[in-house]
Amino acid sequence: PPKKRRRAGGERYVPPPRKLNPGVSFGAEHFAETSYYFEGGLRKVRPYYFDFRTYCKGRWVGRSLLHVFGTEFRAQPLSYYRAAARAGRLRLNEEPVRDLDIVLKNNDFLRNTVHRHEPPVTAQPIRILAEDEEEEVVDKPSSLPVHPCGRFRHNTVIFILGKEHGLRELHTLHRLDRMTSGVLMFAKTAAVSKRIDEQVRQRQLEKEYVCRVVGEFPEHEVVCEEPILVVSYTYNGSSSVVRCLPRTGRTHQIRVHLQFLGHPILNDPIYNMEAWGPDRGKGGRIGKTDEELLKALVEEHRSKQSLEVLGIGEEDLNSAGESKDCGNSGDCTKSAEADPVNGSSCPAEDEKDPERNDVAACPLNSDTNLETLDKDKELSLCGNQDGQAGEKGWEEKDPLCVECRTSRRDPSPKELVMFLHALRYKGADFEYCSSMPEWAMEDWQE
Repeated sequence: PPKKRRRAGGERYVPPPRKLNPGVSFGAEHFAETSYYFEGGLRKVRPYYFDFRTYCKGRWVGRSLLHVFGTEFRAQPLSYYRAAARAGRLRLNEEPVRDLDIVLKNNDFLRNTVHRHEPPVTAQPIRILAEDEEEEVVDKPSSLPVHPCGRFRHNTVIFILGKEHGLRELHTLHRLDRMTSGVLMFAKTAAVSKRIDEQVRQRQLEKEYVCRVVGEFPEHEVVCEEPILVVSYTYNGSSSVVRCLPRTGRTHQIRVHLQFLGHPILNDPIYNMEAWGPDRGKGGRIGKTDEELLKALVEEHRSKQSLEVLGIGEEDLNSAGESKDCGNSGDCTKSAEADPVNGSSCPAEDEKDPERNDVAACPLNSDTNLETLDKDKELSLCGNQDGQAGEKGWEEKDPLCVECRTSRRDPSPKELVMFLHALRYKGADFEYCSSMPEWAMEDWQE
């Protein structure tokens, strides 16, 4: 093996940064990391080992690795990082970290092997609405993120389409919130993506959503500061079904503005919570700072044991706090918006960097550009890979993994449905529609 290089005076040598491949995308090696199984109406991911890597951030230079973990990555206690180092799961410049007191230098390259558990999502299949050599259009079920973000990687539209439909190199044209169902469109080439992006910029796209909201919605068109137009409604006395035409495409826009009007989506796990106050945020009346609101939302979900069950992460709740003063939709465009807490971006799809959005699952920092490495050959997935349904044969626990020692109830399939559905997506030369969801039918009963 090559000798470790030292500078004059015994100074630790740091190799120059490696040039990363800018054209990398999700492929067979990523899809093979783990497998699915189905149980109780849910799609589940078998736990798997996963490597994150990052270069030393400027603010870490001159600080010990222990200090960085203790101040910036407090999701795990320091004892975890000490144990991870002893187990060989922390590597600095591809050498095992033996001493967490090591002082970080510019261009230091850190790799961290973690045992990942993903939240379950609905077992409802992704339905293909249309496909040709240019476009792929699907009907996205509720509870599925479009692409890897937070704790989700394999339980995402991008990975399921890749693993089960052989669809790769898809370019995201627009996003839907994880809990929003409906029409989702991908381009199959960069040229098609560029053409439709231009239609987005020229405001040539029309999007129509249907949702079920609290109370009896007014019997006339409502325009809320221009971003959404409610065009029709029906109601059953306690809730109303309304159709919305968003004029812009910012995150949570429809949900925020329906809340502002006093008619939040009936089962919205963020914007129809008691944490918003007695008026549930109507007219922007909240009476809390962003920090107080975020804390109240977290506590309310914890009391209902729904934060982890529904896979709601800080990025979801942060966007709620940020949305108090501005209308933010059921979908957002590809441009990224800043996360108010950890400074990371709204997960805009970036085909050149497939790990860019895998931030929250990493005990490293969430504002770093993370990329995957090959799984450590010495670390095997827990249990066997016999492909059988259910968790049998996967009961072996990882000794360092907190999730392996945590027991959580599964969400019911009903909990994973939010009453917001992207019904129609229309451009200059295309129009795609999905069927009306069951909860939007006139004879639907709560």
